[in-house]
Amino acid sequence: MKLILEKVKKLAIPSSKLQKEKTQIAKIAFNLVRKQIPKYSQVTSVEFGGSYAKGTWLPTRADIDVFIKFEKSTPEKKFVEISKKIGFESLKEYHPYVRYSEHPYVEAKIKGTKVNVVPCYEVKSGKWQSAADRSPFHTEFMLESLTGTMKDEVRLLKSFLISNNIYGSEIAQQGISGYVTEVLVLHYGSCLDVIRAISKLKQNQVIGKPTKKFDTSIVIIDPIDSNRNLGAAISDENVGKFILMCRAFLKKPSISFFKPKTKTKISKTNLKNTILVKFNFKSRSPDIIWGQTKRAANSLATQMEVEGFKVLRKTALTDEKKEVWLLFLMQSLKIDDDEVREGPDFFFEKDGEAFVSKNAKKSKIMWIGANRRIISLQKRKHTDAKQFLQDLLKNHLNKSGIPKGLKADIKKGFKVIPAHKATGKSIKEALAELGSTDATIFYSN
Repeated sequence: MKLILEKVKKLAIPSSKLQKEKTQIAKIAFNLVRKQIPKYSQVTSVEFGGSYAKGTWLPTRADIDVFIKFEKSTPEKKFVEISKKIGFESLKEYHPYVRYSEHPYVEAKIKGTKVNVVPCYEVKSGKWQSAADRSPFHTEFMLESLTGTMKDEVRLLKSFLISNNIYGSEIAQQGISGYVTEVLVLHYGSCLDVIRAISKLKQNQVIGKPTKKFDTSIVIIDPIDSNRNLGAAISDENVGKFILMCRAFLKKPSISFFKPKTKTKISKTNLKNTILVKFNFKSRSPDIIWGQTKRAANSLATQMEVEGFKVLRKTALTDEKKEVWLLFLMQSLKIDDDEVREGPDFFFEKDGEAFVSKNAKKSKIMWIGANRRIISLQKRKHTDAKQFLQDLLKNHLNKSGIPKGLKADIKKGFKVIPAHKATGKSIKEALAELGSTDATIFYSN
């Protein structure tokens, strides 16, 4: 096991040559941003942040974050306006563009390396005014706390998470962030110790020292803010994958846990029972569109369940430019013509009368069940999932639960497509993941 980890670690640590190249790019970006600072009295300083500043970056993921600190009295409108001006002006030679988190920030690529110019407020610890305000404190804390050996262990853990597709805190991913990997290694000591600890993780187990109670599957306390639970941003699915992945590695250690997964093929049965909704959207920030698409997938799955269809798995996908795909793996795309509707206990007079009144004419037969409930057998309105989604999105969109921001997009047009007719590499990869088993996690005994 240790031989495997040592072999992977060598690949996870940037070479001296690469470190020099990234340092040169970082200096270019930093100096370009710093030249703009004197123009704005609201800006107090500029500094590096993120994995580059902390020395935990991977050879394949070496983004450089440059933080602009603002006086805490700066109005939010000015905060956003000035930070964008600085970002665009400083990176104008490198085709900058806007990205979004809580606030917009400017991104560009210098010699193939992503550079982010991110605004935050100059505040005291705990007096946060924006989500990015903690970042400089994170950097300072980790620089003081992580040893050189620990930094390499962080890189190793990141490789483990990336290879198993649970790395990244973006809404699209809802996985384990770079900062969380640092917190875990700092808490447990090494990548292997983290793997061992997570394999034995208990429900609601707390990692760190909280000042209040949190109710999430995993609770990871931010070392510089005991009121903040880093685990809240991690989906239950990714918590589960993390635990099972760690158990699988300890049971059968292999370098495959640190390598990109081979492409999986979806079974013909699952492909036949998978349906997709496709539509275009008006441009908006990646975080917003991902959040909306995930809520839309949840809402449509709920509506199908209410109608009697069984949704086994669901996911959402967007190219972040114009297309959205909602994917649903069903137990079956078609269900029985008839459904059984269970009413109240016959002792509840008003409820019973209301149920009978509502369902009598629609019932093929109505009776009292062994559980004292009034039961009705009636013909379904929809027996085909495709037809149901077509009708719901075309004629009952306001009752669909779709986020308001997407309704206008769907009104302009949508398609409900059987999975076998879907085209495009990313869609086929999503279908394969939706309809297949991850053999690395669900190992066999």
